[in-house]
Amino acid sequence: MSVVGDLHLHYVQACQNLSQPENPFIARVLQEADKKDEISTKGITLKLAGNNHLVPVPRVTDDDLAVLVSVLGQAAFVTGLDLAYNLLTDVGAKTMAIFLQENSTLQYLNLMFNDIGTSGAELIAGALHSNQSLVHLRMTGNRIGNQGGMFFASMLKINSSLKKLDLGDCDVGLRCLIATAIALTQNKSLKAINLNRPLLSSQQEETTVHIARMLRNNSSLVELHLGKHEMKNFGVERLCDALYENSTLRYLDLSCNNIICDGAKFLGELLRKNQTLEILDLDANRIEDVGAIYLSEALATRNRTLKALSIVNNNITGKGLVALAQAMHSNMTLSHIYIWGNKLDRSTCAAFSELLAVERLQPDCTDVAPYKVDGEILLAELSHGLAKHRYWSPRCAAVAPGAANASLEIVPVSEY
Repeated sequence: MSVVGDLHLHYVQACQNLSQPENPFIARVLQEADKKDEISTKGITLKLAGNNHLVPVPRVTDDDLAVLVSVLGQAAFVTGLDLAYNLLTDVGAKTMAIFLQENSTLQYLNLMFNDIGTSGAELIAGALHSNQSLVHLRMTGNRIGNQGGMFFASMLKINSSLKKLDLGDCDVGLRCLIATAIALTQNKSLKAINLNRPLLSSQQEETTVHIARMLRNNSSLVELHLGKHEMKNFGVERLCDALYENSTLRYLDLSCNNIICDGAKFLGELLRKNQTLEILDLDANRIEDVGAIYLSEALATRNRTLKALSIVNNNITGKGLVALAQAMHSNMTLSHIYIWGNKLDRSTCAAFSELLAVERLQPDCTDVAPYKVDGEILLAELSHGLAKHRYWSPRCAAVAPGAANASLEIVPVSEY
């Protein structure tokens, strides 16, 4: 095991031994890590993401990764590794797969938006057949394709330690989604999965039927992302029928689908009876006023478990938005609501301004803020929302663990 405070020194030596030039970005991060007091007590996460820097950094390459893992192999106190938005390919994936097979301390691995393909996915998924330490894996934005997704589906039948898996924007297809749904009827450990934006050629919603069947039997999944599935009212009805029998799911993401008011009616009926669901994301659908009223009636009279609702960009006018605002006066459980992108008329501005004025709604729990022009109250947009930190995360701790506006943060698995 590395001596605490020696990461940078070991990195310099490894670069010399492997005749690899030092990456100044990696060197700086390791120097900062050496100074941390908690390094020997609770472990650290090395934040090597290639984006979100005021000054451009040399992004991590496959060769850089080979040197880095030779150092981390002796550093058991490094429990998290953020390599998002870098230049890693299938070669780097092979390096990481070998590391995962040999390493027993890494709990968090973020590989989102690199250039890993199908063969890299096969290697990483294969490593997780035996790895028992990794808790959270993000593959978001790597074009692993349907076959790459199938390797992860097979892994879920074997692995019993992974708690969170993000395969959003990975170009997976019909076969992968069905295989994943089948695997999750057997898997008892996974708590959160992101399956956003698959590539589907069929309009028959076969995947939704299989996912609904899985939800009837799965008793461990807490968070499910099904954005951009081209889901219609038929699919929503199948999911709602399954969720009457499910008592664990707390976060349901149905954003960017084709859900209209009839689908919102099914969801409203579900909310009257469901005692588990806490976060519902309906962004970028078209539920309109009728759908918003269905939801508001359920929230005002029966539901006392939903904590966050997002209805951004749903073609809702003042009639539906005011109904939801009024529901919040009688429902004290609903604490987060996001409404931007709808038709915010005077009645809407007045209703949400009042919620904020009487502190029924906190400023950081919504995406609008009131202001006045010539005595008239208007609403401005705030950069809040359920997906605020889905594709990027600030270098500082900007959101509290479990905050409703931080995607994949609701599951209390670890600090990651």
